Amino acid sequence: MTVQALSETIPSQIAALDAFGPIGVRMQFAAGEEIYAQEEEADLIYQVIEGWVRTSRLLSDGRRQIGDFYYPDELFGMEAGDEHRFSAEALSDCTILVAKRSAVRHCGDERERLEKLIWAATTHELARTQEHLFMLGRKSACEKVASFLMLAAERVRGDLTTLVMSRQDMADYLGLTIETVSRMLSQLQSGGIVEFVGCRSFRVIQPSGLARLVTA
Repeated sequence: MTVQALSETIPSQIAALDAFGPIGVRMQFAAGEEIYAQEEEADLIYQVIEGWVRTSRLLSDGRRQIGDFYYPDELFGMEAGDEHRFSAEALSDCTILVAKRSAVRHCGDERERLEKLIWAATTHELARTQEHLFMLGRKSACEKVASFLMLAAERVRGDLTTLVMSRQDMADYLGLTIETVSRMLSQLQSGGIVEFVGCRSFRVIQPSGLARLVTA
């Protein structure tokens, strides 16, 4: 699945907001606060209402792997097993809708619709994970950073895209060092592919050039 195809499935998750509202609770999380822990029981469904979320896993030697980043309206926290394989933290001050997955069974006529929403979100998560694995295993450093920027730009769908995550977050997501990420960003800017406005916001100058790097 291409980066663009992945991004185009995101708006379909917005329908989950009203559906899970009656069985969910809105919770506030400050930037950096843990939403759920690695290996914690996974019987809750989460949806970002405001803010951004990061999932990560700590290895036994202290290294960190970022799983993914979640934007407003996106669902997260779905697991195939009984425990969370990653922890989730608020990247910014967040409002999160939290609902018990087991409560769906008691939603009467809405049960089928909610279960379909959960299934669609889980399928989408699997597709993103597969794309992430391919990127980690087969793409060069420049291609990895280009893919990351394109996905970020397509999820925001505006002229100017703000990277809410740190350079270290990007490095831990892409399997690179922070120095390599910074060097690749500079290379993409000096090549006229993207233009940074400050250290966190950028616009795509050459969409075709960025796309060639992503699909190389």
